[in-house]
Amino acid sequence: MALALAAAAAVPGLAAAQSQCTPVLDGLKTPVGSLLSHQGNLLVAESGDGSAGSGRISVVDRHGKRRTLIDGLPSAPSDVGTPSGPSGLYLDGVTLFVAIGTGDTGILGPRPGTTVPNPNGASSPIFSSVLALTYSGAAERKTTGFTMTPAQQASLAKGRVVVLHDGHGHLMLARMVTNFPEYVPSPIPGVPDNISLSNPFGIVGRGASLYVTDGGRNLAWRVGRWTGSRSEFVQFPNVPNPLFPQVGGPMIQAVPTGINVSKNGKLLVSLIRGAPFPTGVSSIEQIDPVTAKDVPLISGLTTAIDTAPMRGAHGPLLVLEMAASGPFFSGPGTVLRFDAPDVAPQPVADCLVRPTSMTLDESGRSLYVTEEEGSLIRIAYP
Repeated sequence: MALALAAAAAVPGLAAAQSQCTPVLDGLKTPVGSLLSHQGNLLVAESGDGSAGSGRISVVDRHGKRRTLIDGLPSAPSDVGTPSGPSGLYLDGVTLFVAIGTGDTGILGPRPGTTVPNPNGASSPIFSSVLALTYSGAAERKTTGFTMTPAQQASLAKGRVVVLHDGHGHLMLARMVTNFPEYVPSPIPGVPDNISLSNPFGIVGRGASLYVTDGGRNLAWRVGRWTGSRSEFVQFPNVPNPLFPQVGGPMIQAVPTGINVSKNGKLLVSLIRGAPFPTGVSSIEQIDPVTAKDVPLISGLTTAIDTAPMRGAHGPLLVLEMAASGPFFSGPGTVLRFDAPDVAPQPVADCLVRPTSMTLDESGRSLYVTEEEGSLIRIAYP
């Protein structure tokens, strides 16, 4: 996923926002995930600017005013140089579950497409993890921001519960749900110390389990939300690269990104697919949360990164593409509406620049989209 963001950022001349996109807010720090809170606010996970402690979660109200919910979260340059930190969000009652990306646990290897362990070690012990943050509705409405210190990050990594204070009488309890292995060995000829990083991206809950996509290891995890137990739930295979041998290697990795629960209770996983990000190889997978059976729901997409189910058991599905054409993100970001998986989609918007997540506010008739460069966009939607 970090490679996807880096490649998109390198493409000049992507389409400027058109009338269908209304800017709401600028200045977010690499926003990656978002959701609508019980208070009607938008919560945005920001991976930071790559400096230590610059990761944060923001509260954005319906007027576009931003406040900090919590900052001081880890951030560091990933192996391809883009900031990595807080990514996916899932809210259950008064507890916000946060997926934390790979950070700087790995660095670029001796040749493109390879990664080796950071010889200095990761700058935070809670990279590649899931945190649980518990706080009150009053805290969300009134806080001017909680701050997590490096010492508190170390305490979380040791399994301790951390109590945060915002200076105005509000409390937040933080605990680490699970800490994934930072990486697994993945030796290749000429690079015996090559690794595959654990890079949590999207997160959703169903029953007693959390489901977390891992864009580094091309799988989805199942995690006990209270026990922290984890297992590799679904492994997504590579697919042939239709541009080989002219561009890229013979195979393309899956790179799972967004994950949501459909109206029928199945998991929807967006597979953005890896470099060279050709047109038409991305897909939305439908996974049974009990049996782990994985079937393609929508194919022929390009760099799909998120979904948003609409009302009704068989309601339409919105799909967010980071770019509508390839290779290497050569088109604008788009939102497509699928009334049925096997029916041609209706275009909703094609005015986005490197979108990373979307949140549908049906009561407010709005679709909110975060863009990698730091913008929040509103799309009026019936």
